[in-house]
Amino acid sequence: MLRVKGLVFFRVLLVLGVLFGCQHGPESGLQEIHMPIGNQQFTLELALTPSEQETGLMHRDHLDADHGMLFIFSDEKERTFWNHDVSFPLDLVFLDAGQRVVSIKRLETYSEKDVSSDVPAEYAIELNAGMANQTGLKIGTQLAIPADALRASAR
Repeated sequence: MLRVKGLVFFRVLLVLGVLFGCQHGPESGLQEIHMPIGNQQFTLELALTPSEQETGLMHRDHLDADHGMLFIFSDEKERTFWNHDVSFPLDLVFLDAGQRVVSIKRLETYSEKDVSSDVPAEYAIELNAGMANQTGLKIGTQLAIPADALRASAR
């Protein structure tokens, strides 16, 4: 009887979570934030630690159209990325310390070619290829990283 009650309790919690919009993190276990980019709203996973940043979006078979990854670094300097073990192309948007777009690059599928920001950057956002153009991003566009993300990176 206890097992049945436990199962019923779990199902009630699951239904309540769906009804009240409880947010579950992605399978990666990374924290998520919501952020407007250009003319769209995105859900971004936070890559804060060196290990999370090194893994990035590797070993996944897709990225939902309204999702991406935000890399927050502790300083502003030229950044280099690659698309090793990533099965889809990406737009890579680099931001300076003031959260202004300073470079937009494309990462090709499974590419081990280094792609540089060419200028100092403190943040990077990975989106599906074509999204930077679709959202209207260009060099100089001002973005606003949510305070929750910045606080999380300070921990």
